[in-house]
Amino acid sequence: MATEPGINMEAKIDARENPFEPYLDALKKVLEDQDPIFMIGIVVSLAVVVITVVFLKYILSRKTVQSAVLLVGLCDSGKTLLFSRLLSGKFKKTQTSITDSSAPYKAKNERGSSWILIDLPGHDSLRPQYVEKFKSAARAMVFVVDSAIFQKEVRDVAEFLYFLLTDSVVSRNVPSLIVACNKQDITMAKSAKLIRQQLEKEMNTLRVTRSAALSAQDGSAGASVHLGKKGKDFEFSQLPMKVEFLECSARGSKGEDGEADIASLEKSLAKL
Repeated sequence: MATEPGINMEAKIDARENPFEPYLDALKKVLEDQDPIFMIGIVVSLAVVVITVVFLKYILSRKTVQSAVLLVGLCDSGKTLLFSRLLSGKFKKTQTSITDSSAPYKAKNERGSSWILIDLPGHDSLRPQYVEKFKSAARAMVFVVDSAIFQKEVRDVAEFLYFLLTDSVVSRNVPSLIVACNKQDITMAKSAKLIRQQLEKEMNTLRVTRSAALSAQDGSAGASVHLGKKGKDFEFSQLPMKVEFLECSARGSKGEDGEADIASLEKSLAKL
């Protein structure tokens, strides 16, 4: 008889520790009484809903993140005038930018696609920080080249392009690359074909020298993005993103009073 209070006390403790046990037992009984095929159907339906939600979130996040077209290039390549021409069609006197400019751009296509057009500063001391700021949002990069003085700037152009294309975020997101060979209204301007060929040669040389420098640093070689295919001379066709070289003139053949010659660029932007 002396043990009964102890037994009752244990029963009370168990009841307090498992307040949901009656409900769980009832739910278990209901599930056991259900048709197995019905239960399988519920599980499959829930799995489909979860997979659909995850897939839509992934697609929408990509569309939201990669919604910008970046205008990049060296100083005085004509980026800011090109920015103005694409947005309004008007000629605008410009000066070297020290910050970014952005505005909505509506592509000339039936879908009515629109992007955020962002003009990044071209000064070598400012380029890295602005590329870092906007690279994740890039759906496309329009790399503007001054075709008239390209021979003098080929090394600098190649180095900036190499910097962009070996960036881990750019390599992962693979935004389209449009190399806009600007200032074609000037007699001495180089063609898009020649600029492409010379850039491939220069970037091939850069790849060799940079790879050798990285290999000499402990732990750095493995973290770098290799440009092109190993064992072969570099070509833009080896890149994972879509690459296009085109000719344009933000100024136009008639200067300030005429229209810009940017139809080829607008056509490319319409395909994004």
